[in-house]
Amino acid sequence: MSKLSEFRKSYELGELDEAEAADGPLALFNRWMEEAIAHDVSEPTAMTVATVGADGRPSTRVVLLKGCDARGMVWFTNYESRKGEELAHNPFAALQFHWVEMERVVRIEGRVEKTSAEESDAYFKSRPLDSRLGAWASPQSRVIGSRAVLVANAAKAAAQHGLNPPRPPHWGGYRLVPDRFEFWQGRRSRLHDRLRFRLDGDRWVRERLAP
Repeated sequence: MSKLSEFRKSYELGELDEAEAADGPLALFNRWMEEAIAHDVSEPTAMTVATVGADGRPSTRVVLLKGCDARGMVWFTNYESRKGEELAHNPFAALQFHWVEMERVVRIEGRVEKTSAEESDAYFKSRPLDSRLGAWASPQSRVIGSRAVLVANAAKAAAQHGLNPPRPPHWGGYRLVPDRFEFWQGRRSRLHDRLRFRLDGDRWVRERLAP
């Protein structure tokens, strides 16, 4: 194995100043997302979701962002999964986007709530058939004996629901309502740019953080 302590990278692709962030965190996030998509970043909507369980242990997983507006950031999942159980106990989470190709990171924190049944239904109907059947087939985060269990569950769901499976009652959307954003742009000599926005009442306060 290579000696990990010897790995080095110089970050030189961009910069982040206060003028670029003048329109607030959501506008900056949308602009960075559009740039990530335009630059063919691999999985630009992939984000790490961090939650904390009742035992105080944090956990992370990668999900895909499916909506972003003034109300918050939306993803869809199994409500009975580990993250669902942890959010039921502690309805706060942190998100992180890492766009390696652009030397950028965005961190977002806030309270999490479920989306409406109408939102969840609309998104579920837009998914490919195999994905809709998969939502019925997978007891997410539960121990199973083998992959054959999933295959059998999917076949059972297909036989039961045909071409129009309804949304499972245990599956739907979450929306993180942000109260903090942090934007990180890699810079040379490890003097990275970090701009944080924190919600103070109904206004966003912008601060520069040391890297």
